[in-house]
Amino acid sequence: MTCEICHTRKEKRFCPAVHGRICPTCCGTEREVSLDCPSDCPYLQQARRNEKLRSVEMVGPEALMTEVDIPEPFVYEREPLILGLSYAIAQAAHADRSLQDRDAIAALTAMARSLQTLVGSGLVYEERSASLTQQGLVERLRKTLAEYREVEAKNLGYSSLHDSDALKAVVFLMRLGLMHSNGRPKSRAFLDFLFRQFPERKSAIASPGEASQIVMP
Repeated sequence: MTCEICHTRKEKRFCPAVHGRICPTCCGTEREVSLDCPSDCPYLQQARRNEKLRSVEMVGPEALMTEVDIPEPFVYEREPLILGLSYAIAQAAHADRSLQDRDAIAALTAMARSLQTLVGSGLVYEERSASLTQQGLVERLRKTLAEYREVEAKNLGYSSLHDSDALKAVVFLMRLGLMHSNGRPKSRAFLDFLFRQFPERKSAIASPGEASQIVMP
């Protein structure tokens, strides 16, 4: 029998994305490009194990917003915030299977640009996306920031989170997404990375001192 995609080469593996058997060549070239591969596909998982994190050169300094400096101590000082934002993305992706890496990265980028404008000029600027999925994720992230400030105010009597800190946290996650995503149109490598960090989490805001498995990009 021939491949369900190219109809030329011999089929050798079952593809859950097409519910049929395909050849290794089509699996490699169409994976997360034209195929919406489920995360539990063994061939996708094998490919992920062989992939390396993308470098600055591969992504580009402009996309990474390298002008925003994030000192290493910041990640540990604001770990609860980073965990809360990460969980918000994972929660959105669990609820909406159509959400992909590019949606998460676009939402984080839009939010980062908005915060950068606020920090630099004091102006409130919102970059609106045509994608309702991305708009919904931005709103979820904004809500998480508001919840974090509320938790701080309740526990400390005030919120110590400055807009510049929020900017650094969002840019950190954006960079993490760009490094973990493989760049394919339908990639969910970054989202699957977040799923591994929050398999059973119930709270969107991490408690101070809670351990994290998130790795610096």
